[in-house]
Amino acid sequence: MKIHSFTVQPNLPDNIKFLEELASDMWFTWNWPAILLFVQIDPKLWTASRRNPKWMLGSVPQKRLEELSRDTAFVEQVNKVKEAYYNYKNNSHTWYKEHKKEQGDMLTAYFSMEYGIGEGLPIYSGGLGMLAGDHMKSASDLGMPIIGMGLFYKKGYVQQLLNRDGWQNEEYPDNDWAHMAVERVLDANGKEIVVDVPLGFNETVKACVWRVETGRTDLYLLDTNLQENTPAQRLITEKLYGGDRENRIRQEIVLGIGGVKALTAMGKYPTVYHINEGHSAFLLIQRIIDMMQQRKMNFAQAREIVWASSVFTTHTPVIAGNEHFDPMLVRKYMEYYAQQMGISWEDFLALGKEKADSATFCMTVLALRLTAYANGVAKLHGKVSREMWHNLWPGLPINEVPIGSITNGVHSASWVSHEINDLYRKYLFNGNQMGEVDPSNAKIWEKVDEIPDEELWAVHGQRKNKLINLARRRMKHQLKRQGFDMMTVNKASKILKPDVLTIGFARRFATYKRATLLFKDLDRLDKIVNNPLRPVQFVFAGKAHPADTMGKEFIKTIYNLTQNDVRFKNKIVFIEDYNMNVARYMVQGVDVWLNNPIRPMEASGTSGMKAAVNGALMLSILDGWWDEVGPCDFGWSIGGAEKYASDAERDAVEAESLYNLLEQEIAPTYYAKNDKGFSAAWLALMKKSIREIAPVFNTNRMVKEYYEKFYIGAHNFGQLLSQNDNAAVVASWRKKIADNWYRVSVTDATPAFDKAILMGDKVNFKARVSLGGLEPQDIQVELYLGTRGTLGDIEKEDAVDMTCTGKDGDAYIYEVQLSPYNSGRQDYALRILPACDKVPNILTPLYLRWEE
Repeated sequence: MKIHSFTVQPNLPDNIKFLEELASDMWFTWNWPAILLFVQIDPKLWTASRRNPKWMLGSVPQKRLEELSRDTAFVEQVNKVKEAYYNYKNNSHTWYKEHKKEQGDMLTAYFSMEYGIGEGLPIYSGGLGMLAGDHMKSASDLGMPIIGMGLFYKKGYVQQLLNRDGWQNEEYPDNDWAHMAVERVLDANGKEIVVDVPLGFNETVKACVWRVETGRTDLYLLDTNLQENTPAQRLITEKLYGGDRENRIRQEIVLGIGGVKALTAMGKYPTVYHINEGHSAFLLIQRIIDMMQQRKMNFAQAREIVWASSVFTTHTPVIAGNEHFDPMLVRKYMEYYAQQMGISWEDFLALGKEKADSATFCMTVLALRLTAYANGVAKLHGKVSREMWHNLWPGLPINEVPIGSITNGVHSASWVSHEINDLYRKYLFNGNQMGEVDPSNAKIWEKVDEIPDEELWAVHGQRKNKLINLARRRMKHQLKRQGFDMMTVNKASKILKPDVLTIGFARRFATYKRATLLFKDLDRLDKIVNNPLRPVQFVFAGKAHPADTMGKEFIKTIYNLTQNDVRFKNKIVFIEDYNMNVARYMVQGVDVWLNNPIRPMEASGTSGMKAAVNGALMLSILDGWWDEVGPCDFGWSIGGAEKYASDAERDAVEAESLYNLLEQEIAPTYYAKNDKGFSAAWLALMKKSIREIAPVFNTNRMVKEYYEKFYIGAHNFGQLLSQNDNAAVVASWRKKIADNWYRVSVTDATPAFDKAILMGDKVNFKARVSLGGLEPQDIQVELYLGTRGTLGDIEKEDAVDMTCTGKDGDAYIYEVQLSPYNSGRQDYALRILPACDKVPNILTPLYLRWEE
């Protein structure tokens, strides 16, 4: 049977036709007046559409559209949103345009496996996707020249279905892309762009490109579900993180290598590439190949340009959580690319091996070796990452490993409730929406104390009621699906109470996040939950990875306690199928946000930031972003930075700390209510939390930081190395360093100290340096000052450049004069590093010589 297809589009009257344009730009997702337009058309249909306006408009009866076109109030609202939209799109005074610092025209390509832009575009699973989506939105708000690259999944990420026993089952519904805010990308001749991506020597997969308009920027998605491809090839982009290890590497080749090819096919030539987690690191390989072919360079020269203009963000503080592949599987697909680069298979494999004898090829290692700029996603995570990947820089003190940190944030306008936003507009934003102000401007938050307590408490109460109603609706739906009788279903109308202290916990159910820590002592928890004067209720949500059996066991444990233990029934609830919509209700409705991972395994976490901008208070382990805030006087920290003798001891101590905080500090403060029905002390905490957290932990601040710390340098050095013969000069210099480094040495020639040195005295330090075939301009000699540690190393206070003052035979003399920084014992060491003003990071690859 031959099947033919055609598309029917809604026929909107001219005076509301703008709704079609609005529905095709994800800008609407962070602008409440725009969302409200769709809600007003048909609230039930808006919910049924999963907040996908393009699908919704196609389902609205023509009669209703005609009716709306005659509604003068609705048409007026459409025109107001239209005006705000075009003002936004055409604004010539963006933050970026007013703060541009780099030379020439920068364009950053941001690669990520997932993006959480909106519920109607289900190409996300968890925190990585939320962060990527918020990154794109803030790039749009700031006018930053950033484009996104990802994959176009046939099926949305797993939907969670709990059975009667609380066991998680999964469904993968097909995405209806014909009714989503995406469009195929065409070339100048109107032909759909399709790129060929070689999968080894004997296979090539075709991928088309879709565009998602996201305010002032665009997200591009690659799709292999084409008739020209084999069934196996079409499955590459079927599911996010789907399939076996072989399909995973095929996905990552399509994303990385196909992404670079797609940008070229679209006539886009980024000057900076940002790799968000290691999944897309193969893009570095394709960039090198393109550079070699287009500029007639060798591998060493092309690598210099690619390395200098690439940024890598690592998100995973656990070695096993980083992407590892069997070397034989990598060889099957990547030896083809090694040959194109003109390097041996052994040399290619070494790019992804942590050590010569490593058993796996690691995408994080590949990214760290081929990017000049690397960071963790919180200060603590940066420290953990330097410790994790120290083997890539042997001999270098851990604190100098070139992995910095840029702490994550959230796109405030996407996560703040419209009720709280209205308060901010009135008292803080001079009538503007959150999306129209820069939340990283600390001055706008200084007026938060001007919000009357009564108004803030009333608005917070509205959001709590909405959360409770959502929980009740979803629980009823869940019980019906599970086959319970109507009496049981109707009892779900009684879960949770609006006047009870409400604590939320929602995240991916990875075991290190310890969703069950709260339940360590059920009798103690019973006393907290059922305290007659100060009761506490909890809302849980989250999915386990389909292959994570232990995570599913955690869900089952909690679900069964909520359903079968009379002490907790209706007072602790688990909301099924956690997604962006549920997350929004939770962060906007709870009083306290609970976070209790095993320190330091939470790289950053962002859900607490979303809760904070809505006035919820934090109750958290000192991990991720909260380690930069707590202990503080506007939230609560569970434990400290202690190390424990065992996992059991850690869990026992931190559960005890959690219970004590709930009983002795949190509940008493919340219930210290005045005659107006609220606790003035609690409102004071809410306001201080907002004032301290909101201006810092947002993606506007984060994207600015990426720009100033990384993008400017990556763009400028990439441009520098692309000019004249600079890449060849640097490649030649690197070879000169490599060929001669074994002959380099340094010896201390400082005269013996025959008497104590007084503070303020000048000390002349002197070194004899042998350089072999190198010249003084090829290296830098440093006096490394500090205090001798317990392991015989030096805990650095400073590294001071020494100056070449002449020669003594074949050796060069280096000297520096300075005054001691502190009294007491001082230690120092001498070391040599390469030096070149044409590279952004002298530590990769590492050449380092200490005095022996």
